[in-house]
Amino acid sequence: MGKYSEELKLLVVSEYLEGNLGYRAIAKKHGIKSKSAIERWVKVYEKFGQKGLTSKKHLESYPVQLKLDVLSFIKRTGSSETEAALHFGITTPTIISSWKKAFLEDGSEGLNRPKGRPSMSDIAKNKKDKQAKKSEMTNEQKLERENELLRLEVEYLKKLRAFQMDPKGYLEKHKQRYHSNSKKPSN
Repeated sequence: MGKYSEELKLLVVSEYLEGNLGYRAIAKKHGIKSKSAIERWVKVYEKFGQKGLTSKKHLESYPVQLKLDVLSFIKRTGSSETEAALHFGITTPTIISSWKKAFLEDGSEGLNRPKGRPSMSDIAKNKKDKQAKKSEMTNEQKLERENELLRLEVEYLKKLRAFQMDPKGYLEKHKQRYHSNSKKPSN
């Protein structure tokens, strides 16, 4: 269901058509955030009647060519989305903005996407694919990583052997290094 009920839309449109109140006053009276929604409802009602204001539980599916024609018409004539929708007989003018966005992002391919969210299994597959791509390393990168780990292991073993052979000497030698790196002033 849309944000506003069919009954409210019809009431608002009929109040406007009576001519006693303007768009802003009616919007304020009924708690509608934008007067442009009312303007759109009035235009759709004038073109399609009550049918134009009914909720679209299963939005119509429009062919890609029609979408391209509508976007081309808007660009050529400078028409608004509402004017273009009325010209092409589209009862939901707001859908054109989603077509514009899809076209700007992906060209005509974006206009051919199926509606709705992908199934959960598709989402899980996409996550796994992204993780696999992140974890994939080239052979060269794997070898470099392994080489670095082996260097660190050898360095550690050397220090361990030196400590085992002469613990006091090792600590004295390294104690000086740690004190010189310390930020405390020496007494």
